[in-house]
Amino acid sequence: MTVMCDGQQTFAVGRAAQELQLRSGEFELATQLGEVRTVPAGAEDRPGTAGPLGRRRVPAQEIARLQAEPGFPDALRERIRTVGTNEAAELMRIGPGRFLRLTRAGCFGPVRFYVNRFGAVVWLYLAAEIAEFADREPELLQGNTPAAMRVVLDGGQDWRPRQWRARRVARLMGQTDDPWESAAVIAAVLPPEELASVVEDPRERSLLRRLKPVFASVITATVAARESFERVLTAEVFDEVMWYRVNLTRALEAARKEDPGRHRSPVLRQSVTERNQPPSFRNSPSWDGRTLPAVP
Repeated sequence: MTVMCDGQQTFAVGRAAQELQLRSGEFELATQLGEVRTVPAGAEDRPGTAGPLGRRRVPAQEIARLQAEPGFPDALRERIRTVGTNEAAELMRIGPGRFLRLTRAGCFGPVRFYVNRFGAVVWLYLAAEIAEFADREPELLQGNTPAAMRVVLDGGQDWRPRQWRARRVARLMGQTDDPWESAAVIAAVLPPEELASVVEDPRERSLLRRLKPVFASVITATVAARESFERVLTAEVFDEVMWYRVNLTRALEAARKEDPGRHRSPVLRQSVTERNQPPSFRNSPSWDGRTLPAVP
């Protein structure tokens, strides 16, 4: 069944996945990466409702565009194909140990993750990004580890969670022009005590909680799995926390200026049509012409 949204014919996400010959997980990732553009379904749409896509739909024009691409659907599937550590290391023709050092040091970031029954986070990477990095940085695939990278690794840092968070924040920020929704995206990755420190008004915190987007759909059947999942979603390292604090403060200033009475009203406004963001990962997420500084 098709529905008109903002004057264009759209499909429900399930029907769109069928039209594009993608499994549900593949389709979800394709939308998260911007490979498949979606638009809000209606006035009741919020970023955090009805699953990881919210109540969003796919324009019929977008489906037609993808179906007309050469090599459809295999070309689309290849762009969103993910690999684990061992397969990624094989693609780069290096050992799993060296691959882990590269990704822990932030040379590239994961696009998905799941939590196994033991509560361990298993990261997945875009095969296309892995191959691109290997071609672009061949000197990092052999020889001694650069001194700057050794400092990061010796300090116990792991950039995988923050790279994943930065990617998701960038994408979710690109799905709205609403200033309070933008603030809610940033607020979602701050620890509760940090959020309360930045947002002192309980009414504003309540609004941000209502607008909180879904960052990932991960099965957490055990307590250990749920704890691991929450750790991935929450910024922990001091410089990253400060980065989000600063940008939440800026986002709140903009929201209070553009819509000062929003937190007093139980009626939430309709989201605007999603911006057409490029599928590539950006370390400097931007929205409405404003650019956040690069993740430290």
